[in-house]
Amino acid sequence: MTGGRTLATPSSALTGDDFGPDDGSTARRARGTRDVTEVLASVDADLPAAVTDALRDFLDVRRAACAEMAEEFVDAVDDLAALALGGGKRLRPTFAWWGWRAAGGPASPDAPHPDVVRRAVAALELIQACALVHDDLIDDSALRRGFPTVHARWTARHRERGWIGPPERLGAAVAVLVGDVALAWADDMLRAAGLDPAVLARATPVWEAMRTEMLTGQFLDVVGHATDLATPEGVLRISRYKTAAYTVERPLHLGAALAGADDDVVSAYRRFGTDLGIAFQLRDDLLGMFGDPAVTGKPAGDDLREGKRTLLVALARRHPDQDGAAPLEHALGKQDLTAGEVEAARTALVGLGVVDEVEERIGTLTGSALEALAEVDLDPHGRERLVALAAASTRRKS
Repeated sequence: MTGGRTLATPSSALTGDDFGPDDGSTARRARGTRDVTEVLASVDADLPAAVTDALRDFLDVRRAACAEMAEEFVDAVDDLAALALGGGKRLRPTFAWWGWRAAGGPASPDAPHPDVVRRAVAALELIQACALVHDDLIDDSALRRGFPTVHARWTARHRERGWIGPPERLGAAVAVLVGDVALAWADDMLRAAGLDPAVLARATPVWEAMRTEMLTGQFLDVVGHATDLATPEGVLRISRYKTAAYTVERPLHLGAALAGADDDVVSAYRRFGTDLGIAFQLRDDLLGMFGDPAVTGKPAGDDLREGKRTLLVALARRHPDQDGAAPLEHALGKQDLTAGEVEAARTALVGLGVVDEVEERIGTLTGSALEALAEVDLDPHGRERLVALAAASTRRKS
């Protein structure tokens, strides 16, 4: 991340004034500066870039404010910015944006300016950054998208700079704080986007539910790993809250709330989002086991080393041929896995038929999601984009 803007006074740095007060005046000013049709076309054409620009503007101002408070904090802020700005699919803001568009958001009576919506949905990427930083720490993952994770980076800095105390403990502590900063700033970015009070009031309950569901899912995942009671039903419940809720379901719900959509649209979005979000996680599980490290950015067999209790593992444990499942159990949670052991575990999963079963579930869930979308009246172009997103989310390679 490059240097941020210089703020007029430290006291204004964290008030949100640079992003617009909560009375909606920013939204009204924006309508006079950028044509709605022009902005819609621009964001539609390259939504990931539009989201990245909004994040960069927000983070530049926050970086400058933090530099005034404590220059040494800037390294941590830069690590957060590098994660938030340095890639990712932008799925969450994309689902929120097209949820808003498909629900007729631009034509709603109290429609926010699309620039305001762009900033509001971009805040979802900071929720994602919080989840990634904390998830990497919990899983003790050394890499994310091919680069050192936050806790690994700070552990290395501790060693390089000759500081006192255990390096790993510092790395963990900083990762907790960076994830917390991301979560707090996500809330700030949503509130500062410039939404009119009535629109913000509709969006807030959705946002609050999403945060709680995400953390609930993470808790269930951690405890489920500790108890080692991986069942298909339990794994799918974790996927529902840890991934589906904040990846697809609630971002779509947020878009519907911003558009003032009716209950039928909200219900369809939530069914679509839940089914598609679980399918997304199941694809992630398959990529974690069989994905190309050059594409996924994670080492081969990383999910095995971490001992992740995925649906693949739960189905294998339920399979009557436990001798056939033995190579998987042998590899699960083994830190010094060899390439041969990884391949043996993969071969076992294929031989047991559980890979095919997971693929079948992905197809069934995706079909159910699309059925839900077909049951409500939506903007045709928006519906088309949501259908395309469903395909991209479940057929991806990374």
